Parts: sequence; structure tokens; C-alpha cells
Amino acid sequence: MKLIGGFGSPFVRRVAASLNLLGLDWEHEAVAVFDNPDAVRKHNPLVRVPTVVLDDGEPLVESHAILDALDEIAGDTKRLTPASGAARRKVMQLTAVATGSMDKAVWAYYEYRFHPAEKVHEPWVEHNEAQVLGGLGYLDGIAKAAGKGWLAGTDRISQADVSATVALGFANRARPNLGASEKFPNLAAFAARCEAMDEFSSVKP
Repeated sequence: MKLIGGFGSPFVRRVAASLNLLGLDWEHEAVAVFDNPDAVRKHNPLVRVPTVVLDDGEPLVESHAILDALDEIAGDTKRLTPASGAARRKVMQLTAVATGSMDKAVWAYYEYRFHPAEKVHEPWVEHNEAQVLGGLGYLDGIAKAAGKGWLAGTDRISQADVSATVALGFANRARPNLGASEKFPNLAAFAARCEAMDEFSSVKP
């Protein structure tokens, strides 16, 4: 299968790390969608990354749906989100907080990237940054409670761990002014443990 999109996108990177953790074979096409939209459009009508193209040509779009499909492909012994029950809800909720933090960091970053300085709306940036800090702060508390374990209390790494790690890394790159690692040392220590794994370090932006 093929993963389309650059690792600078936290949504692409969480899919890439997940593919590694699931032990699936994949290749990478680092398309910059703003520079080469047609390369994505032929697989994804939204012209967004990540997009995954399976070996039979079937496209998968949107990271949450992609990861759900990849869990199914990898099978129950490898899946990163439990198939059912309280464990599934816990992983999904923590993942939602992490991806929400990513999303808000993207919006804050884009305000400066795509608007001239005189049109940047600072209250909108501050609103989004506050949401980033809210999400990461919540995950910091979860990381503190987890100690040396995984965030959702699972017996092995889950999608909650993947997404939380990627979220913090992206916040540090896109909004360094927030000082996220300094504000949230428990999450930072947890993320550093994950980032040291080959599955993450091999897909650094």
C-alpha cells in the first residue's frame, strides 16, 4: 500500500507511525498537496492528506477512517484501537483529544501561513492555542497517572499513545511559542519514550 502526504502533517505522521506499529508493508509518496493537488485528487476528491491507496487501488481517506481500516487489515492481535467495549471507548476518547489538539494547532498555524500580517486575527489564534493547551494539558494528567504504562491503561501501545505523541511533537514545531513540552513535562517524557522507538523516529518530519 502507499501513504500519500508529508510527515510534517500530524495526521499523515500518525498514520505512518501506525503502519509501522501494525507491521504493514507500505511505501511513501511525500506529496505537498498545495503544490501538486492533482496527485492527490485522483485518489481523494477532498484533495487532502493523508490518503492511503491499497494494493488493489482502493483509496482510503481521512486519518480516523484510514486507521480503522488498517486495524482491520492487521487483525485483532495487532490493532491499535480495541475492537469493542470500555477499552475501545477509552482509547478513542484519548485519541480524540489528541487529534483535536493537532487540529487546533493547525488552525493557529494556518492563520499566519495563509493570511497577510494585516489580516491575521489574533483572537482567533489565541482561541485555538488555548484549545491546544487544554487538550495537551489533559493528556499530561493522563500521562502522569499512567506512569511508565500506556495512556489508556492497555497492555501494549494504542492509538491514544500514537496520537498523543504526534500531537505534542506537532505543537512544538508549529506553535513553539506555547512551550508545550515545558508546560506538560509528563506528556513530554511519555512522548520522548515513544519518539525513541524506530516506528516513530523513522517517520520524523
